[in-house]
Amino acid sequence: MDPTPLFDPKKKGRPMRVAGFMSGSGTNVVKLIEREKALREKEGASPFEIVFIFSDRSDGSCFGENIACDTGIPYASYDIRTFHRLRGLERTVATPEGLAARYDFDKVAGAMVRAFEIDVVALGGYMSYITLERCVNVHPADLSILDARGKRKYVGDSAVLDAIRAGEKQLRSSTIWTDRGVDTGPLLMVSDPVEVRLPEPVEVLVTQRETLIQVAEEHQKRLKEEGDWIIFPETVEMIARGRFAIDEQKQIYVDGRPRPGGYRKR
Repeated sequence: MDPTPLFDPKKKGRPMRVAGFMSGSGTNVVKLIEREKALREKEGASPFEIVFIFSDRSDGSCFGENIACDTGIPYASYDIRTFHRLRGLERTVATPEGLAARYDFDKVAGAMVRAFEIDVVALGGYMSYITLERCVNVHPADLSILDARGKRKYVGDSAVLDAIRAGEKQLRSSTIWTDRGVDTGPLLMVSDPVEVRLPEPVEVLVTQRETLIQVAEEHQKRLKEEGDWIIFPETVEMIARGRFAIDEQKQIYVDGRPRPGGYRKR
């Protein structure tokens, strides 16, 4: 069977409708909004539109409301920590109770996704595990790199730190079509490399934890600017133009050609 487009603009006959999900500063969502605006200015129309913004945090650490006020895009928040606290649960999906609670939490966002007829959910710094379908996520690591067991090597929140500790000379960001695992979905795009610059040899840094953490944070900031902010909106745009497709084995195609290692410019 031929691969199926993640979004088929010819079949839909309209721009792809996107919901931007965020947890903190929302810079990835902002870059997505900027890409939509730039395409409208350059081409007179955009192949996608940001329909609403959703956040799983309701305190001052999340800038979703500010972004909504600046852009006029509808916004909603539903605080995940309060959700768990009121139910006496730890913030985890490692237990049946935690996973069941996650499904309950996602019912609110899921209702919005259906009501607004959303085609793709763009996870721009969304820090909660999500059970919704048709989501694009961006991750600060090259997810084509595998460990000795054939599993993705740099997953989770400490991916940049782990890559530096392992002696990687370059860092890359990745976008994925999410599944129910943690950073395990089909790989869509991989960014250009960001060179690792260390003040001391890695063998010395691993003995200086505070310095190593600071170095990792500096590299993660660079990677966000030079990786995430570029490939996240590019991936959404390419999906909206019908360029990404997927087959029954969850293999990704770009413009009809298989891309098992992710689409990359170089």
